[in-house]
Amino acid sequence: MSQQPAPARQKKRRFAGTPAQIRSAAAFYKVLAYATGVMLLLVVIEMVAKYGYGTEIVVGGTMADGSPNSFGFLPEGSFEGGINLSTVVLIVHGWMYVAYLIADFRLWSLMRWPFSRFITIALGGVVPLLSFFMERKVHSEVERELATHPEAAKRY
Repeated sequence: MSQQPAPARQKKRRFAGTPAQIRSAAAFYKVLAYATGVMLLLVVIEMVAKYGYGTEIVVGGTMADGSPNSFGFLPEGSFEGGINLSTVVLIVHGWMYVAYLIADFRLWSLMRWPFSRFITIALGGVVPLLSFFMERKVHSEVERELATHPEAAKRY
């Protein structure tokens, strides 16, 4: 008589939070994914304007000849004063990416995903348009896992 090997014990799925906490983290991530994606597209426009055409995006100020400027793509040094939107876009995107990473970390830790998943989601805020696709994929995965493993949620 041959004995069959014991079936491999399946590791039980666990989350680090309640479904409400996880859905809240997913909503926070969704908002920041879209906002970061939009800001990243603005960074791309700014980079094309600066390095492709040698211009800065400027609001207000005056031109070198003294005429007023309302909004324009102006060559560097051809204006005084005003708000350099090129710099503003870079700074806002940088800080928004930090908030995006916090949202990514919160969702990743509540879902107890592997570290490679954190890195993959983090790349969404660096590669243009990727945050929109990653958000849709991550959101559907969160909902699917919550529905598939209702027993895995932390209970209080």
